[in-house]
Amino acid sequence: MIRNIVIAVLLIGLVGTAYWAYQDHQEKIAIMNQTENNYQRAFNDLNYQIDVLNDKIGTTLAMNTKDSLSPALAEVWRLTSEAHNNVGHLPLTLMPFHETEKFLTNIGDFAYKTSVRDLDKSPLSDEEYNTLKALYSDATEIRDELRSVQRKISDNDLRWMDVETALADTKGDSQRDNQVIDGLKTIDKNVKSIGQKSEYGPTFTSVEEKNIDYKNLSGKEITRKEAIELAKKYTGVSNAKTVSVTANKDGSKYEFYHVNLKSASTGNMIGIDLTKKGGHPIYIINDRQVSDAKIGLNDGYKKARQYLNNMGYQNMELFESTQYNNVGVYTFVTVKDQVRIYPEAIRIKVALDNGDIIGLGADDYLQNHDKERKINKPAITEKEAEKQISGKVMIMEKRLAVITNNLYEDVLCYEFMGTVGDDTYRIFINAENGHEEKVEIMHEARKVYDDVS
Repeated sequence: MIRNIVIAVLLIGLVGTAYWAYQDHQEKIAIMNQTENNYQRAFNDLNYQIDVLNDKIGTTLAMNTKDSLSPALAEVWRLTSEAHNNVGHLPLTLMPFHETEKFLTNIGDFAYKTSVRDLDKSPLSDEEYNTLKALYSDATEIRDELRSVQRKISDNDLRWMDVETALADTKGDSQRDNQVIDGLKTIDKNVKSIGQKSEYGPTFTSVEEKNIDYKNLSGKEITRKEAIELAKKYTGVSNAKTVSVTANKDGSKYEFYHVNLKSASTGNMIGIDLTKKGGHPIYIINDRQVSDAKIGLNDGYKKARQYLNNMGYQNMELFESTQYNNVGVYTFVTVKDQVRIYPEAIRIKVALDNGDIIGLGADDYLQNHDKERKINKPAITEKEAEKQISGKVMIMEKRLAVITNNLYEDVLCYEFMGTVGDDTYRIFINAENGHEEKVEIMHEARKVYDDVS
């Protein structure tokens, strides 16, 4: 009798274990499929954008008037920005792809600087025209090589998840056998030689990508063990069932640890990137399902604010808050001498079903935060800046703010928030020379909630 009961209990346990393993396996497959789809979409979009970019550069060679040339070059600049974005969504963190990114940056900067000047007074020089011809040839070469990689992926049924696995392989054996990696390395190698041959003209100054070396980080370098403890602290997962730690490989633009934690109580997987120096969190991602909202956006703000305080960030205020899919997203920026420093931004995601912190993005803050930042006195007055704004705009708020312009330069501006009809705008006027730096339309869902500040 007892023997039968023991056998029955063991069978039930075995069935339960098998079912749990099956469910866990199915969840992993679903996550892998979703990730693979995202990678494929980013690569296909990148191919499309390089295709269009190549055509657009080609059309500029036949243009001769400001009315057609300026918009075309502005479109080239926009396409390079989108291509940059899609490169960032590919699993290339562990593989140098810097030359391709730098090439896109240089094309975008050349196109932007040329498009914003008065081409009637200062038309394209022969040297700049030759630069466009060279860029067209270079973009054609990159387009063809990307198409080749795309064909290999399609013909051989290759997966981007295998690329990620190969890049993470510490021995490097699988990297040598991966056709996608070989193809991308070839592209980056060829782009390097292209960049060395291309001349952008005497007036062109290359503006590299935003500085992501986190040169102003405080603290000592942390160990893997310390990274795990900090990961548990920042994610709130003290009872992790499984933990894995990966350090960055050679070629990464900054040193970091990536820690994955699986909560023993909820089963949720949470990922966090931490800088090696100081152990500062860069990103936190918890993709758990969020149920119906039980707290409001204002309560979510209080959770985000408390979390920010607990992390030790000071002199920050809420800039904007958004709600989507029962999640509140809150963007905080540094305030110094009553001036908002928009480049120093931190974004926090709060689940509005229970107030959990499920996401953080401190990348911008870590790149741009500088305790020694000096804010110069404006060269023009607020009234002089306001004269640069259309009389149709009803101004509601004004303040001083530091923004990053399209050339990745931090500039002090007068920020005006106003309305035209039912639309709300933010307008930034350079406090040094009175030039209009940026105009943004504020959609209803993005407006700052005054009652939480």
